[in-house]
Amino acid sequence: MAIADLILKYVPLPSVPPQYTSYTPGKTPLSTPEEVFPALAAYLLVIFSVRAYMKDRPPMKLQFLFQVHNIFLSLGSLLLLSLIMEEVVPMVWKHGAFWGMCHEGMWTSRLEFYYMINYSFKYIELLDTLFLALKKKPLAFLHVFHHSATALLCFTQLNGQTSIQWVPISINLLVHVIMYYYYYATAGGAKIWWKKYLTTLQIAQFVVDLFAVYFGTYSYYAANYFPHLPHFGTCAGTEAAAVFGCVLLSSYLVLFINFYIQTYKAPVKGKKPITNGKANGNGVTNGSANGHKLE
Repeated sequence: MAIADLILKYVPLPSVPPQYTSYTPGKTPLSTPEEVFPALAAYLLVIFSVRAYMKDRPPMKLQFLFQVHNIFLSLGSLLLLSLIMEEVVPMVWKHGAFWGMCHEGMWTSRLEFYYMINYSFKYIELLDTLFLALKKKPLAFLHVFHHSATALLCFTQLNGQTSIQWVPISINLLVHVIMYYYYYATAGGAKIWWKKYLTTLQIAQFVVDLFAVYFGTYSYYAANYFPHLPHFGTCAGTEAAAVFGCVLLSSYLVLFINFYIQTYKAPVKGKKPITNGKANGNGVTNGSANGHKLE
């Protein structure tokens, strides 16, 4: 029996209004620009206000709350990934990869509900930044931009009903299973050696994302505007959502590659570079983190 069917059968779920299980712009919470943009502006206002408030105060530890937050997002991402995969895989297996990415039949009621849950996760993930501010950790541009922009990205894809969005969502959920476990474990004192490889996985995520969304967008425009070009057919979703997704995911790839270079390749300030494979002066700099945090 499918996981979703098991949950429906054995877990007593409360009865909720339809706008909480089916995406209805104007009725579902945070489904209009008039709600989303003020919410994201409030996020920026709160975190920078908290950072200013904490300037002359000692950092808060918040270990227990931080671990609860991270294990919730790790396990929640795992469950949501499993639910999406059990809905997607049979359809892709039956109809093929292009159908599975671009056909309007990929917009099922269950997938729509799962996308809504994923969208709500993006607002819970904004608490990551609040924890950083309260603990007086650096607020890197990549972190703040990525968190706020991803909430906006999910909003645009829900409104645009892009059939291909399960691809980046699924890969992102997989990364988050691992990433939030990393934060949970290190907050408890665990020494994790694979932080660098987690960043590499994040970069690989955007490479795959871009291949998928650029392919779907190209096929849509070729089929609808330039039929003489080779294509597989149109792709479901609005043009605005497709273009916004391509642009934003492209910016993520550039920013994460820069983060990787600055964190793992750039020399640490005050350290002398390696000469002939040996540490010259104060110590080895290549391959070590320079104080940045994962995003």
